[in-house]
Amino acid sequence: MEKYNFPTDPIAEDAAIVKGETYRFTLINESVLRYEWAHDGAFEDRPSAFAINRRFTPTPEHRVVDKDGRLEIITSKYHLSYDKKRFSTHGLTVSFNGKTTLWGADWRFGEETDKNLGGTARTLDGVNGRCDMGKGILSRDGHCAIDDSESMLFEKNGFAGPRKEGDRVDGYLFVYDHDYRGAMKSFYAISGHQPLLPRWALGNWWSRYYAYTAQEYIALMDDFGAHNVPLSVAVLDMDWHQVAGDHVPHAGWTGYSWNRDLFPDPEGFCEALHRRRLRITLNDHPHAGVHSHEDLYEEFAAAVGHDTSDKAPVLFDPASEKFMDAYLNVLHRRIEEQGCDFWWIDWQQGPYSRIPGLDPLWLLNHFHFLDNKYARPDTRPIIFSRYGGPGSHRYPVGFSGDSIVTWESLQFQPEFTATASNIGYGWWSHDIGGHMGGYRDDELETRWVQLGVFSPLMRLHSTQNRWASKEPWNYQAEHDKVMCEVMRFRHRLVPYLHSMNKNAAANDEPLVQPLYWGYPSREEAYQKPNEYFFGSELLVAPIVHPRNKTTKQAGVDVWVPPGRYVDIFKGLVYDGDRQIRMYRPLDSIPVLAAEGSVLALDAEQSPENGCRNPSVLEVIVVVGQDGFFHLYEDPADDNLDVKLEQPQRSRRTLVEYNQDAGRVDVTSSDKSWTFRFLGMRVVPESIVVERGGAKVEDAESSVDTSSVPSLIVQVPNSAGGDATVSVTIGPNPQMGIVDHSKRIEELVMGYQTDFAAKDRIFDVCNGSHSAAVKVAELTSLGLDKEVTGPMIELLTADSRTL
Repeated sequence: MEKYNFPTDPIAEDAAIVKGETYRFTLINESVLRYEWAHDGAFEDRPSAFAINRRFTPTPEHRVVDKDGRLEIITSKYHLSYDKKRFSTHGLTVSFNGKTTLWGADWRFGEETDKNLGGTARTLDGVNGRCDMGKGILSRDGHCAIDDSESMLFEKNGFAGPRKEGDRVDGYLFVYDHDYRGAMKSFYAISGHQPLLPRWALGNWWSRYYAYTAQEYIALMDDFGAHNVPLSVAVLDMDWHQVAGDHVPHAGWTGYSWNRDLFPDPEGFCEALHRRRLRITLNDHPHAGVHSHEDLYEEFAAAVGHDTSDKAPVLFDPASEKFMDAYLNVLHRRIEEQGCDFWWIDWQQGPYSRIPGLDPLWLLNHFHFLDNKYARPDTRPIIFSRYGGPGSHRYPVGFSGDSIVTWESLQFQPEFTATASNIGYGWWSHDIGGHMGGYRDDELETRWVQLGVFSPLMRLHSTQNRWASKEPWNYQAEHDKVMCEVMRFRHRLVPYLHSMNKNAAANDEPLVQPLYWGYPSREEAYQKPNEYFFGSELLVAPIVHPRNKTTKQAGVDVWVPPGRYVDIFKGLVYDGDRQIRMYRPLDSIPVLAAEGSVLALDAEQSPENGCRNPSVLEVIVVVGQDGFFHLYEDPADDNLDVKLEQPQRSRRTLVEYNQDAGRVDVTSSDKSWTFRFLGMRVVPESIVVERGGAKVEDAESSVDTSSVPSLIVQVPNSAGGDATVSVTIGPNPQMGIVDHSKRIEELVMGYQTDFAAKDRIFDVCNGSHSAAVKVAELTSLGLDKEVTGPMIELLTADSRTL
């Protein structure tokens, strides 16, 4: 299987190694130390599932002291002390030069602490609420040890192999103080970078465990189109293949023959989905092997040398090179030739194969991903599977399993997604809305879809229960409207998401990051695990609790980092470096952008299927600070109906905003641009729009007075090659101060309470006192804090109003 070889660099420089008869230490870089013990002195140089790169230059400066039966390794960051015996808590210790904790936090081999910030889990199958997220690279101790003693290894022939038997230890100690991003860069350098996803993976996915006919499925896709809700991926659960009948000799989960009763023309069905610009993934539970009823049984058996005279099944054997070669190049390839674009690998049968140390999930993920790359060189590889352990980020995207339909599940999911970045796993795809069990709650589903739109992947999913299907129009009208609108916004976000996709692959910056990645020294950043950075420009605080019955608002406690921020959906301006409880009606969640934020959206309000590069882009600019944004696009995504013979390099467009001049510049070719300056409430006296230094006469400017007041400048396309488009709105512009009087009146109008309470609230808010006095008076009214809370939020959001 040499064609499945992949780049590795596993053998460290000799200068980086300190070793004895049964121990070996490798100074990977200034922040990472590898420590090995082998009873027979046979150390491991093959790449592992976790560590594929170990050779880095230059070798960190270090000093070795070896005397009196003790070894010391001293660097600028740590001091190792070792008794040269079998590793133990007493015999192997490392002290640090950092000041992460006042009391110190030395590391001892085998000792665990409660300061680790978590990683992720193999699956959320059956989880209702929280689960153990394991161990990540980041710890408040400022260091973390990863045990790599049992992960599988890669051989020179491209296949996998087990570890040597015997008493062995193989571990990596990461040392970083509070430099969390530096720690993660070291992780990615050792374990491989996140691959770049195909752009279409960033749109809306439809999935349901249900026995659709071809006609029903196509009709459903057209129904989404009729509702102007775009999709990019069509997922078919196990009923695409034969699952029942006397001729199926097992439970039916495994299958490789189309169910012709449901899909009489598989090629025609796949072609119909492709015409609708949808990519196709098929579910595969491979554990039962290949039985005699399968269409490909004879061809597959011949490829593996299996005797078919008694119709015996070919057992699933991922530890066999011959089996895996035929599994990919015969069994799956034939179905791919009919139209399957990539595979949903639904392995649920545990970590054991016939060879100890070879986890079937790891083997499936590794070889499916490389095979997708090998078989489809014109596109970026992708699979859809569960997390196997550290190093799994190399095989996106992740399938988190069958979640339970409850508020408790929703309340855990934002934290679960963000924390996964601590082990480099940046592309989780969840069952948005929940898969099974639970109950019907339209508000729960709506909030879950809002979270899904601001998640790495957005995939609706449900079980075959007739009441659980996730079409938005199956829900009450107000929920249907919100879900459709936010799913349209997901496709409008794709230019931003794909640029962050590029940033993740090139710069080791996962799309979703916990707050403490940016503010490791701030205690508040650790106290809000459900709040996260969504790319370089946005801060998201999902709402995961029901609305208050009186106010029809739902609240979420938010830490706003230093700076000034604006909610891109509501136009509310917030002072930073503070905690505040924010309230939102059903139609939104807090999504904040700081001064200096710049991001690009598809200007089309209802984009089409498939996520093509838009011809008109809307650039959101938050004035107040300098900012910039790198927009990345692939030429192959310009026209989804034309297939390029050779992949072309991504093109980069720099959008740059200068606060002193009040000017945004972008080098443009064959695009129209809409610039939206959030929080600007008037049209400046003089707006200058230029292309290539020449004034643009047909540019238009206006003020959007909707819920998000903005200055809008539209610059039409002008064929003529690359030229810099400049929009100058005047020196040092600032977001306007928001007058909340109308919003407060609308809030009080909607309160489901007695009129006397409404009068008291409104009289306080409409009085002549300062905002600080109004807050004190509202607090003294004796009302539930969730009733006065929305008013207090508005009155205290922006200190310029106090």
